[in-house]
Amino acid sequence: MRLRRSLAVAVAVAVTTPVALFTAAPALAAGAPAAQTQNQPTYAELKKAAADAQKAYEKALAAKEEGQEKVKATLEALDSDTHPLKAATITADKAAEEAAAAETAAEKAVRDAEAAVEAAQGETEKAEAEKALETAEADLAKAVEAKEKADAAAEAARTALDDARVAAVREYSVLKKALDDALAAKEAAEEALGTAEECVRETGLTSLAVGLPAEVVAGTTVDFTLRVTNGTERTLTVDPLAFVHVDGERGGEKSRLAVEWSNGSGWHALNGDEPEHIAHIDTMAPGERSDVKLRMTVAPDAASADAFALFAADASSAYRPCVLGPMKRYDFELLPAGSDPGPVDDADPGQTGKDDDQRPATAGPGTTPQGGAAGQPVTTARTTPTTPTTRTAATGTYGTTAATGGTLAQTGTSPALVPLGAASAVAVALGAGAVLAARRRMTADR
Repeated sequence: MRLRRSLAVAVAVAVTTPVALFTAAPALAAGAPAAQTQNQPTYAELKKAAADAQKAYEKALAAKEEGQEKVKATLEALDSDTHPLKAATITADKAAEEAAAAETAAEKAVRDAEAAVEAAQGETEKAEAEKALETAEADLAKAVEAKEKADAAAEAARTALDDARVAAVREYSVLKKALDDALAAKEAAEEALGTAEECVRETGLTSLAVGLPAEVVAGTTVDFTLRVTNGTERTLTVDPLAFVHVDGERGGEKSRLAVEWSNGSGWHALNGDEPEHIAHIDTMAPGERSDVKLRMTVAPDAASADAFALFAADASSAYRPCVLGPMKRYDFELLPAGSDPGPVDDADPGQTGKDDDQRPATAGPGTTPQGGAAGQPVTTARTTPTTPTTRTAATGTYGTTAATGGTLAQTGTSPALVPLGAASAVAVALGAGAVLAARRRMTADR
């Protein structure tokens, strides 16, 4: 009875697992048209489906293990001479053997009687021999009938014993099948969840610096804006990524640049050693734009140097925990105090490369400073911007047109909770050996 309850539970949980949620893999980017994704399960639904499938698998596994012990005990009991079915088989086999012996004896009696009839002398002796033969033949008929009944009884007893063995094995096989089904459902759910956790590139999610000059004089402060635009077709939660650095500065040393940001709630200083997520945007509807104010002060004693700024937007949607907008690099120059650069143009944005979804490590408690150990210089390669900024009148969103044409590569990566390896494009931007790939750390922190 206990095994039957376990069987019922195992089958029920395997059947009721929400398979429909993870049979449609969420392989579309965050900006996919709503008509194509209206039946797509959300990331929360996929996580629940994976958790439910795991629980169903664990229940099926426990039921299978319990059933295995049960069937082993049942088969051992059926093989014991004291088991009623086995005892009935032994008794029936013995009765069949006795009936067979009786039939053999009756057959011999008939043969002896026939021989006596042949050897009889005279009418009287022959009549007595024939009467004895009739009796022997009647006894043989009874013995044959008894043997047939005994054989049938023995066969029935053996069948009952075999049926009990088959029933025990069949009951276990149902549990085994339920476990196989639960495992397949669990693997499908995990695969669907893993697919959803892979980062997707979304070119419509832009982060552009507005008003960042191409030249900045030591001892001065400049104000500029980081403009984040959701040019996708989905509502997103966005974490802008920012990093401003002077070429050659060592991690941990006092920087010649002091950069602060504000989203209307006071000013907050950038760490300066690592890229940071700033100005969290909890809800950003399609087409919406958000401006983050920044101000940069150059130390009065700063000498001439090359510097750069990196900006990007990391985001998540109801369907994807990791949505990456293209990263932009802005190169600018630091000029000595008292310099008169005259009219200064804004720094032009350039793309770091098609692999910029491999984001550098962001600042946070316990993170390694940019450049590895403290005191290690950060070397960078200066690039010439080749991607002029364009504005789409229809949507009001901002984007870039690469000089080489084409679109950014769609590069899938490992699940969002696993740290990423450094990509060559970001290594060029931030220095070889200085990048720990974890742009998606904000996904794990949620």
